[in-house]
Amino acid sequence: MEEVILTNNNYEEEVEKESMPVLIDFWASWCGPCRAMMPVVAEIAKEGKIKVCKANVDEEPELASKFGVMSIPTFVALKNGNVIGTTIGVQSKEEILKLF
Repeated sequence: MEEVILTNNNYEEEVEKESMPVLIDFWASWCGPCRAMMPVVAEIAKEGKIKVCKANVDEEPELASKFGVMSIPTFVALKNGNVIGTTIGVQSKEEILKLF
C-alpha cells in the first residue's frame, strides 16, 4: 500500500473514516531523524496491514497542532479514528508496531 500524503482537507476521509489501523508520520524535509525513518515507514506501508499517512508539519501546522506535535518525527497510531498510541523520535519498526 502506498503512503498517503495527509492534509487538513483529506484528514476525515483518510483517517476518521478508515477501517484499517492508521499510522500518521509527522515529519519535515529538513529533519534528519525523519529522513532516517523513511525506509522503516515505507516498509510498514508496503506490508499493507496498517494505512500509513505522512503529514509534513511545515505544510500542515493545524494537523500538527491537533495532535500536540512538539518535536519530530512523531508517530501517532489510530484505530477507528481514535488515538491508541504515540511515540517520538527514531524508533525501530518493532517499536512502532507495538503501538497497535
